[in-house]
Amino acid sequence: MKVLLWHVHGGWTDAFVRGGHDYLVPTTPARDGWGLGLGGRDWPAREVAPEDLRGEDVDVVVLQRPDELAAAERLTGRRIGPDLPAVYLEHNTPKGDVPLSVHPMADRGDLDLVHVTHTNALLWDTGRTRTRVIEHGVRDPGLRYTGGRARFAAVINEPVRRWRVTGTDLLPRFAEVAPVDVFGMGTDLLDDAFEGAPPIRGLGDVPPAAMHPALAERRAYLHPHRWTSLGLSLIEAMQLGMPVIALAATEAPRAVPPEAGAISADVDELVRAARVLLADPEEARRRGAIAREIALERFGLARFLADWDETLDAAVARRARITRTDLGGIVLTGSDLREVE
Repeated sequence: MKVLLWHVHGGWTDAFVRGGHDYLVPTTPARDGWGLGLGGRDWPAREVAPEDLRGEDVDVVVLQRPDELAAAERLTGRRIGPDLPAVYLEHNTPKGDVPLSVHPMADRGDLDLVHVTHTNALLWDTGRTRTRVIEHGVRDPGLRYTGGRARFAAVINEPVRRWRVTGTDLLPRFAEVAPVDVFGMGTDLLDDAFEGAPPIRGLGDVPPAAMHPALAERRAYLHPHRWTSLGLSLIEAMQLGMPVIALAATEAPRAVPPEAGAISADVDELVRAARVLLADPEEARRRGAIAREIALERFGLARFLADWDETLDAAVARRARITRTDLGGIVLTGSDLREVE
C-alpha cells in the first residue's frame, strides 16, 4: 500500500520503511520540518513534493504531530477517517501534570493511536481512542563489542538543555569510575558544563555507521535518563553486545534485565556495578552477550514490521467498512461522497 509519513524521527523511520510498502515522504526545497524528505539517508522510500500528493492515491497516513492532521487533509484533499485512514504515532512521554495528561488525540473515532512503549500508553490519557503499543524495531548493527577501552559511553541529545530529564547531572558519578564519552547533538556544551569535574567528553552527533564501532569499544553503555521514551541508542548498544548500566525509570525496566548489566533507581548501586564491569572485562562481555540476546528477541525488525502491517491493514479495512454507504443499491465510497456533497 501507499503510506504517507513525514520525516520526524529518523531512527524510528529507518526501521518503519523496511516493510515493503510504498512510503511517501514529503520533500521541499527548504528541507525543513515539513519537507525534510529522506534527509540524505539511504531509505527504501520515495520523496514526494507536497503539491503532488493529491495524485498519489494514498492508502493510509501515519501522523506524528498534531498539526499533521490538517496538513494531510489539505495536501491530499481527503478527510481523515472517512476518506483517508490514519494512524497517529506517539513517540513521547507526557509532560506537565503526568497523571492527568490528556493526549491531543484523545476521544477520537477517526484514527488509531500507537504508542512506542507500554509506559507511554499507561501515562497518557487517550480516552476512547483505539490505542495499542508497538514496541520499537531496530536493524541489527551486528555483534561488535570489544570493550577494550576502559571508558563508558552514553548517547544523549542536547544533554545541557535537557539536564535532569536526561540524567546529565548524574554523569560525574560515573566519571569518578572511568571517563565518560557522550555522543549526540549539543554534546559540545558539556565541556563548559562540567569544567573542573571528572572527565566527561562530548563527541558530537556522529553518524550511526561511525558511532556503532566507537560505542562498542567502550566497556559499558550508560542510560541515565529519568524521563524519556525508550531510546533507540540503548537498544542499539544492547544489540552491539554492550553491557548496560541503566536508571530504572520509564520503560527501561522492561527492556533491560539485571543480567544484561545493571538497572536500579539507586545511583550508588549503579556506580558499584560500573566498577565491577570496569574491573572485570570478561564479566562485562558475559552481560553484554545477554543484552544482545534480549534486544534481538524483543526489538527485532521482523516483529516490529509485522505489528505495523497488522495495524495499517486494520485501519484501511475499518475505513472501507465505515465509509461504504448503500443508497438505493448504489454503493458510494468516501471519495464518491466527497464529490456529491
